[in-house]
Amino acid sequence: MERIIKASSNEGDLVADFFCGSGTTCAVAEKLGRKWIGTDLGKFGIHTTRKRMINLQRQLKIEKKPYRAFEILNLGKYERQHFIGVNASLRQQEQHAQLEAKEKDFLNLIIHAYKAEAVESFTTFQAKKAGRLVAIGQVNLPVSRLFVEEIINECRQKHITRADVLGFEFEMGLVPHIQEEAKQKGIDLALKYIPRDVFDKRAIEKNQVVFHDVSYIEVKPHVQESKQSTKIAVELTDFSVFYSQDASEHRQELRAGKSKVIVDQGRVIKLAKDKDGEITRTVLTESWTDWIDYWSVDFDYESKQEVIRIQDPATGEWEERWTGDYIFENEWQSFRTKKDRSLELKSVYKEVEPKKRYKVAVKVVDIFGNDTMNVIEIGA
Repeated sequence: MERIIKASSNEGDLVADFFCGSGTTCAVAEKLGRKWIGTDLGKFGIHTTRKRMINLQRQLKIEKKPYRAFEILNLGKYERQHFIGVNASLRQQEQHAQLEAKEKDFLNLIIHAYKAEAVESFTTFQAKKAGRLVAIGQVNLPVSRLFVEEIINECRQKHITRADVLGFEFEMGLVPHIQEEAKQKGIDLALKYIPRDVFDKRAIEKNQVVFHDVSYIEVKPHVQESKQSTKIAVELTDFSVFYSQDASEHRQELRAGKSKVIVDQGRVIKLAKDKDGEITRTVLTESWTDWIDYWSVDFDYESKQEVIRIQDPATGEWEERWTGDYIFENEWQSFRTKKDRSLELKSVYKEVEPKKRYKVAVKVVDIFGNDTMNVIEIGA
């Protein structure tokens, strides 16, 4: 790769790899003083590349060589947009009918992937599975507190005690408070992410689609104040997650002399079958820290707005528009590698302006590659 990049580009040129995998092209381009873009549909590819590039930055810093900062951006939820896209050339009535048909197709897709059964005569529920009713959030909006409160109200009215809520995204800060509220009212409420794999027919057919439970982060702020400066840091104090998977199927599939990692009752377990057919179980997640592969801190989360450029179809002119979100900047991070499995649980202190309130964002990437973020306020 080094020979290819040297032969086909000059220092300062832009190198792109649109199937970047583990980030080899990006790493070599950085070492050779090229700018780079790496893209990949796989979350593990992006996550592996991120850790690789951070390690490279640290090495270049030690060697007192220049390196560039980089951002990780989500350029679109294409599969989801397919389900809400309506032909603008149709009449309003036809557009409405097309949208209704797409929403019905979307619900049927999720119900099938979740291995549930469609139900009617409910306001907020669309399916049932193993004695639990299932509510499905909208394809293009996060599951909000208001939406979940409507589910809880229907549960109380119709004496429903167990329910699942599925969504692509969830309102920040919703977990675990809303679940505690439901529990106090006698409702076992589970919030689960709809994985992108639901759009892959092959993944559904091979039983590879897993709806992971929504996790949450607990952090403790630290402030150091003196006459000269104010410094802030954060400490990761808990990461709560409960992943579930049917372990019995995997026991049946396991061959003699082989092993397999599964999820059972919220723990990651290694199953091994010896030549006599005896199965041994080794728990790999004894502590909450065992779930964490990477965590990072943005000490001033609202300092950089996410701005997109939109073209007016009538005039052809471009305008910049704020999406309402902010760009998370990895100002500090700690993560595991194959060689080093240790993890720092407290960030470094960062000097900030005194008597100013900061929104600090903490992001955790777990061992399954799923992101969870929490935002806290520190300062005056």
